[in-house]
Amino acid sequence: MTQDPTSTKQRLLVAAKEEFAAHGIAGGRVDRIAELAGVNKERIYGCFGSKQKLFDQVVAAALDELTEAVPLQAGDDPAEYVGRVYDFHRANPVLVRLFLWEGLHYRDAALPNEAQRATHYEQKVAALAETFGAEASPQVAACLLSLIGLAAWPTAVPQMTRVVLGTTQPDLRTHVVAFARQALAGSLPIPAADA
Repeated sequence: MTQDPTSTKQRLLVAAKEEFAAHGIAGGRVDRIAELAGVNKERIYGCFGSKQKLFDQVVAAALDELTEAVPLQAGDDPAEYVGRVYDFHRANPVLVRLFLWEGLHYRDAALPNEAQRATHYEQKVAALAETFGAEASPQVAACLLSLIGLAAWPTAVPQMTRVVLGTTQPDLRTHVVAFARQALAGSLPIPAADA
């Protein structure tokens, strides 16, 4: 009786997601991934070609998961978007850890799917610009990056969150949404093109 290759590949992706989130690509072990997935480690190479390619697919799937769960459309309230991103990362801290490991691994080198990611974020920048009644620009892109950072940072560095806030933590979601709203209130924090 043969095993469904799609099922095997999916089990490997799920196992690799946990392994890479815990140990990164350098510390992640194909033996542990295979054992967790219940397959021979040679299936990793048969399905993905290498540990590197498996890692890249895991991170790409994580980004797809985030994109689907937390879209940004023209007209969306940017502060509420921050709240949705915050909620997503609190519920899925594994994804933030994967993105951090990816950053440590690639550093300034190009990502395997960088053009696809750039297109994804260009669409978000365009939606945010339209919400602001502005043109897409590096300033709007910087605003998007700041909003995402505001939402993700407490989950990305839970130790800092704990040390800074101590045991009597405020409702952090309410705080980040209110902070984003206040930062965006009044005039848009984007200089005019001719300034």
